[in-house]
Amino acid sequence: MDSSPPTVTLRTIFLGFLQVGLTAYGMAVLQKLRALVIRRGWLTEEETNEGLAMVQLYPGPIMVDFTAYVGYQLRGVPGALLAAAGFVLPGFALVMLLSAAYFAVGDLAWAHKLFLGLEALVIGVLANVTLNLGQQAIKGRVEVFIALAAFTALLLKVNAILVPLAALALGALAIAPEKGAASSTYAAATSTRRLAAVTVLALAVIACAVVAGLSGTKLGQLAMSLFKIGSVAFGSGMAIISVMQAEVVQAHGWVSQREFLDGMALGQITPGPILLTATFIGYKLGGIMGAALATFAIFAPSIAMTLVFTELFGRIKHMKRVRGALAGVLAAFVGLLAVTLVQLGGATLDGPAMFALATAAFVAAHWFALDVGWIFGGGLALWAILLALSLAA
Repeated sequence: MDSSPPTVTLRTIFLGFLQVGLTAYGMAVLQKLRALVIRRGWLTEEETNEGLAMVQLYPGPIMVDFTAYVGYQLRGVPGALLAAAGFVLPGFALVMLLSAAYFAVGDLAWAHKLFLGLEALVIGVLANVTLNLGQQAIKGRVEVFIALAAFTALLLKVNAILVPLAALALGALAIAPEKGAASSTYAAATSTRRLAAVTVLALAVIACAVVAGLSGTKLGQLAMSLFKIGSVAFGSGMAIISVMQAEVVQAHGWVSQREFLDGMALGQITPGPILLTATFIGYKLGGIMGAALATFAIFAPSIAMTLVFTELFGRIKHMKRVRGALAGVLAAFVGLLAVTLVQLGGATLDGPAMFALATAAFVAAHWFALDVGWIFGGGLALWAILLALSLAA
C-alpha cells in the first residue's frame, strides 16, 4: 500500500489560505488555520503543533509565519509565499479600501462600536481555541507547570522573549515526549535548489530593506522602520503593535495617536492579521504603493526567517531533547492564549450583552463546532441590530 501523501497544488494552497484570510478574525485565526491544515490532511496534528511551537522561537507575527511554515512544508518557497499571500491579501485589500475612506472622511466612530461586539465574539472563540489546544498540549505535570508559569510571567509583564526561551530550556530538560513518527509527512530531503531559493529570498528581503533605508524619503524611512520591527519584535500581533506604535507615533510622528488607534480598529474589524495596521499607515504616507510597501515590510523579514528555521528544524526535530523543548514552548503558548483571554475579557466584557455574546460564540464553537465564519457573520449581524435598536430608542 502506497502511503506517500498526495501532492498539494500551489493553487490549492493559495485558495485554502485565501479562504481563511477572508473569514478569520483576531485570535480566532488560530482555530481556522489549524482546522484547514489538519482537516485537509496537509500536515498531521503533531506536525501542526510542532510548527506552532517553532514559529514562537524567532521574531515576527506567529500566525503569518505559521502559514509560511505550512506552505513551505508542502511546496517549498513558492508554497510559502502563496500561503502567506493568500492569508494576508483579503485583509490588505479591505484595510486599504477602508483607509481611503477614512482619510476622506476622518471618522471611525462606527468602527469602534462595531469592534466591541467583534471583540466579544473573539473572546468566545479564543476560549474554545485555548481549551482545545490545552487538551492537546498539556500532557503531564511539567507541561502544567510551564503553562502556569508562562501565564503568571506574562501577567507580570516579564519580557516576552524570555518566556518561550525559558519554556524551551525547561521542556528540553524535563519533558520526555512520546515517540513520534520517524519522519515528517512532507519534509523531503533538503535539496540544493530549495536551499538556494531560501537564500535568494532572504537576500532579496535584506536588499529591499537597504534600498528603503537609503532612499531618503519618508515612505522609505517608514518601510525601514517596519522592516526592523518585523525582524526583532516577538510575540502576538498585539505585542508587536505596541512596538509599532512607539516607532510610528512617538518616535517619528507619521500618524497621530488617534489615527493609530483608528488604524488598529481597522486591523481588528477586518479579517486576517491585526498587523495590517501597517497598511493603514503606509496608505497615509504613500497611497496604494505606500500601503503595499508597508505591508511587505512588516511581514517579509519573519517569513524569510520561517523558511530558514524550518530547514534547521527539519534536521533536528526528531531528537528527544528538541521534541521536549517544542512541547515546552507549546505549553507556554497555552499560557499566552490564556493571558490574552483574561486581558481581553477584563477589558471588554463589561455588561450582560457582551458576556452573552462571548458565551454564545464559545458554545457555537465548542459544542456545535460551527465554522468561525458563521459565528462572526451571525454575531456581528446580531450586534449591529442591537446597536441600531439602542440608537433608535
